Amino acid sequence: MEVRFREVDPFNCWIWLRCGHPPGAAERSYLETVFDSWFFLGKLGGFNAENLQAHQEGADLNWLVYEADEAERALPALMHNMGPMEYEEEWARCWLDLGTSDAFALDVLINTLNQLNSDVLEIEEVLIGGINEDWPIEDAPDSPFALDD
Repeated sequence: MEVRFREVDPFNCWIWLRCGHPPGAAERSYLETVFDSWFFLGKLGGFNAENLQAHQEGADLNWLVYEADEAERALPALMHNMGPMEYEEEWARCWLDLGTSDAFALDVLINTLNQLNSDVLEIEEVLIGGINEDWPIEDAPDSPFALDD
């Protein structure tokens, strides 16, 4: 699975996936569940790289003292909005307002899509940001920014 980043506007971001074949109903269900789950974690502030206490501790988490005050001092990192998953032939796309969530969120999504590619649906390419000239886009209904600025 090839991953490419193009011009990324976190408040108006398209994520494009090119599959090995047009995804069937079951494959679409898996893909939509991945994006829905990922978005809800982001909407609730789960992708906040400013507070990764367990990760920063390393391999030995025995008796880790989790600092609630440190967690509360972290600035919010919230995703704002997500459009529906759309399909055209072997392509799938989704519009997102990633809000203030950290780029850590994209790493989590890429890791998840990598596993989905291994287990369920052949994903040949993931494009993050930019536009796909073969599949025009319109302004996302909840986007505060026009795409042709």
